[in-house]
Amino acid sequence: MAEQAVLNEQEHRFEIPTRGGTAVLAFQQGPTLLNLVHTEVPPADEGAGYGSTLVRTAMEYARSHHLKVVPSCPFVQRWLKRHREFDDLIVR
Repeated sequence: MAEQAVLNEQEHRFEIPTRGGTAVLAFQQGPTLLNLVHTEVPPADEGAGYGSTLVRTAMEYARSHHLKVVPSCPFVQRWLKRHREFDDLIVR
C-alpha cells in the first residue's frame, strides 16, 4: 500500500515520495471546484498503488472542503468508475 499523500499548495498538487522520485496529482482549484488534471507516477513505482492513493486523497480533500470535482485526468476518470462512493462530488 502506498504511503499517505500530502498537499503541496504552492505547486498545486498532491504528492507522495517514492523510491523512484515523487508521485503527483496536479490540480487547479477554484472557489467551488477542484479540477484534477494530471497524475504521474515514476515508472519504477507504477502498479504500487500510488495513483490510487493520490486520487483518494484528492477526493477526500474535495469532500472536506465542500468542492465539486472535474476529473480531467484519464487515470482519475477510470479510478472514479470503480469508486462510486465519490459520485456525488463529480461534475458531469
